[in-house]
Amino acid sequence: MIRSMHTAASGMEAMQTQIDVIANNMANVNTTGFKKARAEFQDLLYQQVRAPSVARTRGESGRPVGVEIGLGTRLMATQKVFETGDMKQTQNQLDLAIQGDGFFRVRLDDRQFAYTRAGDFKITARGQIVTSQGHPLEPPLFVPPDTTAITIEDDGTVKAEQPGETEAIEVGRIELGRFANPAGLKALGQGLYLETEASGRAVIGAPGEEGVGALEQGMLESSNVEVVEEMIDLIAAQRAYEINSRVIKAADEMLAEAAQLR
Repeated sequence: MIRSMHTAASGMEAMQTQIDVIANNMANVNTTGFKKARAEFQDLLYQQVRAPSVARTRGESGRPVGVEIGLGTRLMATQKVFETGDMKQTQNQLDLAIQGDGFFRVRLDDRQFAYTRAGDFKITARGQIVTSQGHPLEPPLFVPPDTTAITIEDDGTVKAEQPGETEAIEVGRIELGRFANPAGLKALGQGLYLETEASGRAVIGAPGEEGVGALEQGMLESSNVEVVEEMIDLIAAQRAYEINSRVIKAADEMLAEAAQLR
């Protein structure tokens, strides 16, 4: 019965983590480019009371099935789900969405490269295109100060319209990075990810080529959190937590009965 208490307690801890993950998903339901997480669990070691055996001599009876008692569960991973979220039209010329696979590459303050799906870009006083946090796109992209309009084509070509000019001039190109295992990226917050050994090295390419998604100007990718699915998972986790707590209560009552034996 003491064993059952520890086993049920591991189930309660697992459901607490599940609810933590769901809470973060729900909190970011309206965060641009957010990717939901999924908690994954596995069972713990088993205590073998009796091993299965086979009959080795005539007349001997074997045991085709042994006796094993599980010791609970534990958190195995919290995996990011990189499904594409819904597209929202904004009509803002610096809002970009990726139709398909890929990440925008930006440079952090410590000179590291980071990757993001959030395409709500801004222009600094110097004319440089940066993220909402001020991280510049890589390669750097500058727009002339007298630009009247910016056009970003689906292949990443950026053109600026100038006063008195009949044709827009090309000022640069946006490149995207893709990974063999995006679930292995390290989440930094603020919609940013760092490459790791598990994710593999970033493969940089032009939008729309070699498996990289195309760009859509005037669009933003919404969070891929499905509220109904999260609510169902929340109810299931809550009920599982309640059931495990009842197991502990039942084991306690059985111990109390055994303690009163005379």
